[in-house]
Amino acid sequence: MFRALLALSLSAIGIFIIDQNIKTLFIDGYRYYGEYIDLILVYNTGVAFSMLSVLGEWLKWIQMVIVVALLIFIFRLRKVCFMIPVGLLTGAALSNIYDRFIHEGVVDYVSWHYGFNFAVFNFADVTINIAVAWLLLLNFKPSLCKSKF
Repeated sequence: MFRALLALSLSAIGIFIIDQNIKTLFIDGYRYYGEYIDLILVYNTGVAFSMLSVLGEWLKWIQMVIVVALLIFIFRLRKVCFMIPVGLLTGAALSNIYDRFIHEGVVDYVSWHYGFNFAVFNFADVTINIAVAWLLLLNFKPSLCKSKF
């Protein structure tokens, strides 16, 4: 159990630190305007594509409850293979939630505009997508995940 908790904690802390340091660059004024991607500072008060921004201050608390519920669920499953992707997911989610407490919105900075204007997103958002894909793979391929703690 200690190794599983260590894997989850280190991956969560690592993603949180990386994401917050990248966001600091943009808060401090870094900008880049390219042909396909702009790196600009945007504060998103909602979730993906600014949905649920009408929830205001409630959104960060709802997200905290979801993260805690996810951690409880994962620990009840007791599967070691879930620890790193859940750590990535937790660290990224907590980084975005932290932004809501400190900046009153998630710090986003990657604006894709090749062919169409896509949503502005950040490193944590990408990490969340990778973690969810990893968890789906483990869920649909149980042979990849046999050990329990």
